[in-house]
Amino acid sequence: MSHSRFVGQEARHGLCAARWSERAGGPNANYDADMELTVKEIRVLGCLIEKGATTPDHYPLSTNALVNACNQKSNREPVVEYSEQEAVAAMVLVRQNGLARTNGSGRSDKHRHILIDALGIDLDQQALLAVMMLRGPQSSGELKTRTDRYATSQGSGFESPDDIEAVLTAMADKADPYVANIGRGSGQSQDRWAHLFGETVPDVNDLGAPPATPATPATPAGPSLAQRVESLEARLAVLEEALGMPAATSYPEQDD
Repeated sequence: MSHSRFVGQEARHGLCAARWSERAGGPNANYDADMELTVKEIRVLGCLIEKGATTPDHYPLSTNALVNACNQKSNREPVVEYSEQEAVAAMVLVRQNGLARTNGSGRSDKHRHILIDALGIDLDQQALLAVMMLRGPQSSGELKTRTDRYATSQGSGFESPDDIEAVLTAMADKADPYVANIGRGSGQSQDRWAHLFGETVPDVNDLGAPPATPATPATPAGPSLAQRVESLEARLAVLEEALGMPAATSYPEQDD
């Protein structure tokens, strides 16, 4: 895989298979090399990372707490309304991909992620990935503000955007990167970063591009204007004759 900072759609689709296949012989071998995380799975995984870092006293999460975390209205873009069935189904798939575990049975289940064991992702990387999973692509400045409440190797949050850039660059420069720099959005002054765990990454070539001009509908094939005028004049003549009216005066065409 290319080490380019700008990762396109084709590279993104091969990311999970390549990274997970590489790890399949490691201590956690429950990877599906053909699986790519769905939007719901991304939300579930992001919530597990967030709550593990920000509310460790209430972690691992119960099923009810996981549903509430998915549907939380703060620090979520977009806000969703998953049912318990939807959240649990997504959690099952995340677990089957070797990124989380569930202990217990039924409503006493406790859910947690295992990114350190599965992929060697440390606290700093987890904090950034969680915020991107829960709020989409963001600049290093936005990530700095939004990770201030996370537990990291530096304590609570990062000291500066430069620290964040260093961690992001390290994740992007891996043989199979976890994040990508996708450039600036329209009207933005800073490059944005996105995770590569399954959610669609915008093509950098499309960012800031003007919206496509809708195609003008083709004019249906039909008689020309002259033919239509001729037809109307003929119909008018028939009508005048039927009503006993004198024929209308025909005026010569004028040049423009």
